[in-house]
Amino acid sequence: MIAKLTGRLDSSGAGHAVIDVGGVGYLVEASARTLDALGATGSDVTIHTEMLVGEDFLRLLGFARAEERDWFRLLTHVQGVGTKVALAILSALEIGDLQRALASGDSAMIARANGVGPKLAQRITHELKDKAGALGGISGGGSYTSSVTPGPLGDAVTALTGLGFKPGEASTAVAAASEELGADASLDALVRVALKKAAK
Repeated sequence: MIAKLTGRLDSSGAGHAVIDVGGVGYLVEASARTLDALGATGSDVTIHTEMLVGEDFLRLLGFARAEERDWFRLLTHVQGVGTKVALAILSALEIGDLQRALASGDSAMIARANGVGPKLAQRITHELKDKAGALGGISGGGSYTSSVTPGPLGDAVTALTGLGFKPGEASTAVAAASEELGADASLDALVRVALKKAAK
């Protein structure tokens, strides 16, 4: 199983890139966001990968961040979401936007992705709503990281989940509180404001 490639970006095109690793070129399918993140041809890159193996095919998918790969895996567990649709969603939405859409039940945002109709968007939202905060905490800028954020933000999310809020609800409420209070907000202030926002 190939989990990660580090090499030189040999070339890129619509939906794919070729990564040269020690003289071997790996064709990697990827979302538009990942391809943009790789940079210019000839630059050194590291890309996280997912290998798909079938009776008559072998495909390598690439992701700029490990959490994007985690979300790809989560999305493809939903009935009706294949590789193409999952990559389209990850191309259309930042991870943080996807998590917020799921946490708030905003299926219309997910339906912006190519190939995702209203019914499929609703199914994705319904099945993944409770997992919106499961793959990451939040940072002060409102973006999501691959592990629970240390410090007041992560502690505030933990506090809210300890009070019975779902991870997605807690992450969304704390993100909103952080935006209102600023990056230097104390844990007490974050929890107090987040509780008010979660209760609305």
